[in-house]
Amino acid sequence: MVLTNGCFDLLHVGHVRYLEEAKSLGDLLVVGVNSDDSVRRLKGEGRPLMPQEERAEILAALEAVDYVVIFEEDTAEKLVSALQPDLYVKGGTYTLQNLPEVSAVTRYGGEVRILSLTPGLSTSELADRIRAQFRKKG
Repeated sequence: MVLTNGCFDLLHVGHVRYLEEAKSLGDLLVVGVNSDDSVRRLKGEGRPLMPQEERAEILAALEAVDYVVIFEEDTAEKLVSALQPDLYVKGGTYTLQNLPEVSAVTRYGGEVRILSLTPGLSTSELADRIRAQFRKKG
């Protein structure tokens, strides 16, 4: 089992590529989705852009994703401990030194891997571009 998690607030091609790569590393891909309250705490007011149920439904529709679970905490440590995946993956904005879930994974003997990201593709950057376009037109 491969586990990853995130807000997935505005799904874009970077997410799709990341999830496809994660799936290629195992037989089963589980995606943890931060709850709406968790996204607000992590990203600030105005987020999430889409409610948790919609974010989960969109992710579940992707071919690479086998299961989706919504979690309330700001980190996925409890989820990691409960599922104990063989491989826990996160995107390249993280390092093993700043990833809070590393200790949970190492406690049961799992592996953590940081995957590369597609440069220039983040939800925050995409939301900023959309806002800028509306400001120009408005």
